[in-house]
Amino acid sequence: MRGARARAVRLCLCAAVPSVLAAQQQPTLDTTLQRSQQRLLEVRRERERLQQEMERLRGRVHSLSSELTNIERQVETTGRIVSELDLQVAAMGSQIGQTTADLIVAQDALAEKKAILAHRLSEISKRGPLYAARVLLGAESFGDLISRYKYLYLITRQDRQLVSEVEALRNRVAKQRDGLLELRNNLANRRDERAEENERYRQLEQQRQRSLRDSQREAQRMEARLSRLARDEARLNDIIAAFERRRLEAERAAGATARAGTIRTSDLGQLDWPVNGDIIYRFGRQLLPNNTTIRWNGIGIAVPMGTPVHAIAAGTVRVAEQLGTYGLSIVIDHGGGYYSVYGFLNDVEVRRGQQVQRGQVIASSGGANSDQGPHVHFEIRGQGGTALDPVSWLRRRQ
Repeated sequence: MRGARARAVRLCLCAAVPSVLAAQQQPTLDTTLQRSQQRLLEVRRERERLQQEMERLRGRVHSLSSELTNIERQVETTGRIVSELDLQVAAMGSQIGQTTADLIVAQDALAEKKAILAHRLSEISKRGPLYAARVLLGAESFGDLISRYKYLYLITRQDRQLVSEVEALRNRVAKQRDGLLELRNNLANRRDERAEENERYRQLEQQRQRSLRDSQREAQRMEARLSRLARDEARLNDIIAAFERRRLEAERAAGATARAGTIRTSDLGQLDWPVNGDIIYRFGRQLLPNNTTIRWNGIGIAVPMGTPVHAIAAGTVRVAEQLGTYGLSIVIDHGGGYYSVYGFLNDVEVRRGQQVQRGQVIASSGGANSDQGPHVHFEIRGQGGTALDPVSWLRRRQ
């Protein structure tokens, strides 16, 4: 009996040591996981904000460089998410190892306690139900009776303590098994999340490469477009300059003074609009989304395809043909060195050399295939072919 009690005491001490070590390590692992989970939530919120920003970018005109920057930031946040998930997987793996070791120790302790309890029950069964009475009746004196009673009391207490310990160990083993199962499920979920995030990372990298190529192509396309526009502007300038030279030469040859035109400085803010629509680009320099600059010699007026285009003043049609990036265009000479230009037309209703009146329909609008969509490009040129801001000459709209 004494040997069994000694083994039980040693077993309890051995079972207590891993529990103390586990108690020291468990808060550290839990704290690491909690901090990692908090960081993970913050990074996920940051990525959600970036995704919302990307949706806003796709819902309006934007530069490819802005989209590329957004994608690169999403790649960076996804990498941080993967790192946090890796940290959690490693921490959970360590926690599972520790919990498994604790479970093995608890199972061994339970098995030994059960063996001790089975031995005690076997002894009690062999002695029979009258064992306590025989022990007490065998006392030779009152002192011997008291000693025998104390012995039986202590044996009973030890047996009850043994039963309680067996029950506590059984509950501990069951709890650790449930905890181990939960940890394994959490570990599987984290690994699934990590696999999803790695796939997202791969897709974002592919998207970043596509966006980078698109950005480079867009820059090349914009550079080529600006080059064509500059060339076509120079051509238009040359055309108007040629008309001006012929006009001035004719006036000098005739010895006459300059004939007054149908557009004068008194018409500032009084001319009718060639079409009614919103201005989509204004006269002068404009910064484009991809950090390139373009200079417009006129304004763009957004109107549906086929909208009638009116002459702003009487004059002579000097050009009615394709002008490169301006598309099908008309140039009207109003005399006195003033010209009006109408670009991105769908078709024209006048011919070169024809006289037109103020308000006359000269064409219908086009521009459906342009970067700005359906619209009319409109310019006013002054003496010497100088580009003037058309808004200053057109009637103020309410």
